[in-house]
Amino acid sequence: MNIRKIVTALIVINIIQFLIGITIWITIGIYGGGINNIYAYIYVLLILLSSIITVISIYNVNRQGNDNMAETIRNLEELNTKLRAQRHDYLNHFQVIYGLMELQEYEEAIKYLEPVFKDIMKVSKALKTAQPAVNALLQVKMEAAENKNIDFFLDIRTDLKNIPMEPWNLCIVLANIIDNSITCLAEIEKKKTIYIEMDESKSNYSFQIINNGPQISEDQLTDIFKQGFTTKKEQGHGMGLYIVSKIIEDVNGTINASSNKKETGFYIQIPKVNHNRDKTLIDSKKL
Repeated sequence: MNIRKIVTALIVINIIQFLIGITIWITIGIYGGGINNIYAYIYVLLILLSSIITVISIYNVNRQGNDNMAETIRNLEELNTKLRAQRHDYLNHFQVIYGLMELQEYEEAIKYLEPVFKDIMKVSKALKTAQPAVNALLQVKMEAAENKNIDFFLDIRTDLKNIPMEPWNLCIVLANIIDNSITCLAEIEKKKTIYIEMDESKSNYSFQIINNGPQISEDQLTDIFKQGFTTKKEQGHGMGLYIVSKIIEDVNGTINASSNKKETGFYIQIPKVNHNRDKTLIDSKKL
């Protein structure tokens, strides 16, 4: 069933429930009295609270979805701006290089070409999947990491064309883990690296996000995907990896973490067949 229809149905049901509760409350006030009506008031109050909490929860989930979509759009716009800027600059770069070659300033031409080539390769590394939102996210995170002197390595061996999850959900998963890696690497002084590998087999898509930050203890690894758990001192953390685990769980995938003195890694497996989705399709065909 379409998620929008489910949300609409929940809202309608809770509005009806709320109106019924109000009606009972007014009716009791007009016609009733006594101890039995105290329990009725409590019952009606619980109904009203349940309706209010449900509607607020739906609103918050919808707002979070809109925020995620807005961030994806911003990432795509930033990537598009980057590509347009590169295209605009290509002619100027070629003219400069051609002029240096004409003057036989070969070493200067090589020096000029190195940063240009590096900038082009940054974008081309991220443009290897069939998911524009993922490409844009990788580009943004690559630049964010390099601005903090973190070496960012991508090894993409799949186009993710048929991955059975929404692109923005995959972006939530990747963004949370990459952001956590960048934050952890701020604590060390040695050379900092983040390595991301995306691959696929006949049955699964696989993801590895590895950083060389500080070790996470065994106790923390046990609780790392639990709601509210965080190693950060600031308030407002503790939901990212929990949300990540739930998104992956919804597509029958798995996520695991390991950590030692050398590196910390997150390992994700997502089956190519979404059994929940396929079951829904089969049931709908039966109807």
